[in-house]
Amino acid sequence: MPPTPRQSIGQSIRHYRERRGMTATQLAVKTGLSKSYISELEAGQPTARGPSAAVLYEIAKALEVAMADLLGKPVLVSAESEQKRARPTSLVDFGKRFNVPEPDLRMLESIKFRGGAPKTVEQWWVIYQAIKSSSELAQ
Repeated sequence: MPPTPRQSIGQSIRHYRERRGMTATQLAVKTGLSKSYISELEAGQPTARGPSAAVLYEIAKALEVAMADLLGKPVLVSAESEQKRARPTSLVDFGKRFNVPEPDLRMLESIKFRGGAPKTVEQWWVIYQAIKSSSELAQ
């Protein structure tokens, strides 16, 4: 169950970390933060300084969620932009078939393939694998 808006950032971090099957040590390595700082955040210790936006971004990226998810806030989208775009059916099918996280689907929505959105699940898969491979090389 996703964190509720009343939960602390630390509780949200722990929720998403555990959902990914990741230890605090693994999250620390992936973000470049100390394990003790991650533990302080998750425990909501009064001595823990709140994470900066940059730190929160690194944690969200490592957990493959949006920063808004960690904050327990909805992503704000204007009604106009929501009406303008509907997620392509092939992308919806790709996401369901390969259990792609929502932040990744939002990123893929902006992809143009030969001037337009990919048309098939297979095209989405090729693009997604290429992006994942290139981001793994950059780490």
